[in-house]
Amino acid sequence: MTAMRSKISEKVFKYGFMGMAFSSLLFLLGIIIILFSEGIPVFSAVSLTGFISGTSWYPTSEPPEFGILPLITGTLWVMLGAMLICIPIGLGSALYLHEIAGRRQKAILKPLIELLASIPSIVYGFFGMIVVAPYLQRTFDLSTGLCLFTASLILGIMAVPTVSSLAEDALNYVPKSFREAAYAVGANRWQTLTQIILPAAGSGISTAIILGMSRVVGETMTVLMVAGGAAMIPKSIFDPVRPMTSTIAAEMGEAAIGSAHYHALFAIGLILFLITFVFNIIAEIVSRRYRLKLGLGR
Repeated sequence: MTAMRSKISEKVFKYGFMGMAFSSLLFLLGIIIILFSEGIPVFSAVSLTGFISGTSWYPTSEPPEFGILPLITGTLWVMLGAMLICIPIGLGSALYLHEIAGRRQKAILKPLIELLASIPSIVYGFFGMIVVAPYLQRTFDLSTGLCLFTASLILGIMAVPTVSSLAEDALNYVPKSFREAAYAVGANRWQTLTQIILPAAGSGISTAIILGMSRVVGETMTVLMVAGGAAMIPKSIFDPVRPMTSTIAAEMGEAAIGSAHYHALFAIGLILFLITFVFNIIAEIVSRRYRLKLGLGR
């Protein structure tokens, strides 16, 4: 009787956890179906080429113009600027925590870095809008401090915990025998770090960077508050921009359900989903390659 109850319990847990696992897949499938079903109809009003390469985004004009090239450009420039900020800081902090910091320093610094990830994005947006933007406006004599540079700076800081935590995990996975072998043949600490540890953890660090990029691309509230909101191709880092996420957030409440504008916003969401999906696939491929390289699993 006890054995039968044990088997029943095992089956309940097995199928219960299986249902939870497949529910995630169903949610993802539902999101994809909605994005395609609501986004595809816009291409009856504009061609796919015109939609992606068009330079004018005026969805409420007559006739409406649905060119999202300025939105894509703004997203990519903000992402690039943010990565130029978060990669050096994130990797530098990971290397310091892993190679240099003592136990007491690590016990203090690591939670502080990870605390950045728990701060709501709207708080970052307020900080950028109230503190950073006015400072940049006064310092560089700008017409507005809400611009590409401000958005890149704030998003770069937001992505630091992602890059730092994952990069440190990658460094921790490097076998100690690598370091010991390097010291045994006469390598110093710097040579061991740059020629042995970093190359061995290279794939894991690449994964951290790619996931940091996904974090930046998918951010909404912060860029909505500090990027300036101008749907134009920037000519300077101090020009206002409007990334794709902020466009959806700002205009979805104004778009009539079923209108071309409404479907165009879903199409932007679809393209954004595909971009982040590709980033995550690349991160998974690189991470798997890294695990296989070190013999950490399949």
